[in-house]
Amino acid sequence: MKKTTVINSDISRVIAQMGHFDLLAIGDAGMPVPMSTEKIDLAVTNGIPSFMDVLENVLTELAVQKIYLAEEIKTHNPEMLAKIKEAMPEIEVAFIPHSQMKQDLNRCHAFIRTGEMTPYANILLESGVVF
Repeated sequence: MKKTTVINSDISRVIAQMGHFDLLAIGDAGMPVPMSTEKIDLAVTNGIPSFMDVLENVLTELAVQKIYLAEEIKTHNPEMLAKIKEAMPEIEVAFIPHSQMKQDLNRCHAFIRTGEMTPYANILLESGVVF
């Protein structure tokens, strides 16, 4: 049995396969995912698991150099924005239109769907390197 904190086999596999500048997305239950992007569906019910629980778990194993958030999170979900920034205080943040984020899901290795039911709780994680 795996000893580290990401024990979901699909998430662990995707993280292990990522290289520098590759993208992994985590998002709310309502985000439309392109058919060409792998969807790892963790959603059980409203709020379970939460976006932040999944993000914090992924951050234990993925080296992240930059994140992309929807511009709309600033006005429609500032509480979530504050939590994201608190979890990654040293990581560069780029804000993009939500419509662009949906298009960028085509470039992601996978989309991890959570049970989050708050608006614009979606993130693109750009992989860094550990050396």
